Amino acid sequence: MARTAQKISLARQLPLFLLIWGIASLLMWVPAVMALVQNDHDVSRSFFYSGIVGLTVVTMISLAMQGRRSRRGTLGQLLALMATFALLPLFLAVPFHDALRTTSFLNAYFDMVSAITTTGANLFTEPGRLAPSLHLWRALVAWMGGLVMWISAAAILAPLSLGGFEVTARGQPGRAVPGAAQSERADPRGRLLRICRTLAPVYLGLTAVVCVLLLIAGEAELTAICHAMSILATSGISPVGGIAGSTSGITGEAILFLFMFFALSRLTFSSDTATSGYARLDQDPEFRIGVAIVIGLPLLLFVRHWLAAFEVDAVESFEFALRSLWGSMFTVLSYLTTTGFVSADWEEARQWSGLGNPGLILLGLALIGGGVATTAGGVKLLRVYALYLNGYREMEKLVHPSSVDSGDKGNRRIRRDGAFIAWIFFMLFAISLAVVSALLAAFGLSFDQALVLSIATLSTTGPLIDMSGEISIRLVELNGWAKLIMCLAMVVGRLETLAIIALITPDLWRN
Repeated sequence: MARTAQKISLARQLPLFLLIWGIASLLMWVPAVMALVQNDHDVSRSFFYSGIVGLTVVTMISLAMQGRRSRRGTLGQLLALMATFALLPLFLAVPFHDALRTTSFLNAYFDMVSAITTTGANLFTEPGRLAPSLHLWRALVAWMGGLVMWISAAAILAPLSLGGFEVTARGQPGRAVPGAAQSERADPRGRLLRICRTLAPVYLGLTAVVCVLLLIAGEAELTAICHAMSILATSGISPVGGIAGSTSGITGEAILFLFMFFALSRLTFSSDTATSGYARLDQDPEFRIGVAIVIGLPLLLFVRHWLAAFEVDAVESFEFALRSLWGSMFTVLSYLTTTGFVSADWEEARQWSGLGNPGLILLGLALIGGGVATTAGGVKLLRVYALYLNGYREMEKLVHPSSVDSGDKGNRRIRRDGAFIAWIFFMLFAISLAVVSALLAAFGLSFDQALVLSIATLSTTGPLIDMSGEISIRLVELNGWAKLIMCLAMVVGRLETLAIIALITPDLWRN
């Protein structure tokens, strides 16, 4: 007990960025061991030595900073979170670049930013180009990035009313919630460690369950591990090019489909940030909207498929029709949660109906995104719900100008201030989309390509790049400036614009 207390005390003294850096250094030994078992000694040495160097640097900096206490509070942790997504990939790319040896360091950095932000943009389109340990490293980095978001949502974003919590919170975005300010200033690191001890075992356990179920379904070991980590992190990273290269069939898809629901609402795995009135999953507006989209949109596509199939005289068996419906449901949920996996039956559904590439549908789903405080990106379902309530109330007033709002207290808060803040976020997201698209177009990309890349990066849905157009975009052929702009967009999409604006506050930089 004394040693455990001493370790916790030491962890409270270290800056958050150093803690994450140290954990990333330890994780490098996982692909190192895998490469050693496979007699790939060059790759094993790259990860093993990089892990040792990382731990050495973290230890030296920790010793130099011993006895210092940060006075920046929760805002300082938000700054460390931004550094994790923007600066830590510089270190994560070192063993990847050294082990691959056939790409530039910029490409390695781009790939690590894509992984840790759970974007999953596929820079290396041929899975055979990467060694199995490199595939594992990409999935592992994305898995770590998802865990960081799980923990930071409750420990950092919620106290500051950011990341979607501003819609229901009483405090202003970027400032501590009234009534909790003293506790957060007194021990923000303690809150972070308590949430980490609570959620990390849940995250690890769910990943292990998915992996075991995929192995039982007949999936290969590496594919099962990578797909399990990708589903929990909503990164869409696969060592076999996606679901099409999987060996578990429709059983494996059903397993992945079930666990993608964890990205629709935080109440599926924790109630630590639940607001009054929405502590039950069946009453959670995010989960209900997500389920409605997952069921309603595929049914509309299914009916459209039947009509198109009759038009081209391509009506097939009832079993083929059900496979088409299943492919639509799986793909809709995958892109709504910004995972990016595509069902093996998705292409058959398109061919059966004679429809073209429904890229706009996938773009819209990725923009909506998943639930607040989950690993999903996008605008988030809670903000969509806030604007829906506000619009519904305005239509009521058009019909009955003297009507009184009869909604519950939580909905009245969302209709009033929540809808206003949600609309501000939509405007900031649209401005970010326009700026990133203009910058990408300035470096030689067409309007369609710039728009697709902007939506894919800001919504952290990398596989969208290959699915939204008739001709996929080869990221490796883009120039260096375009890749750097996309890296910046991925960081902005992961942290969100309001959080980055909150970092400009004078309270953070005063000392």
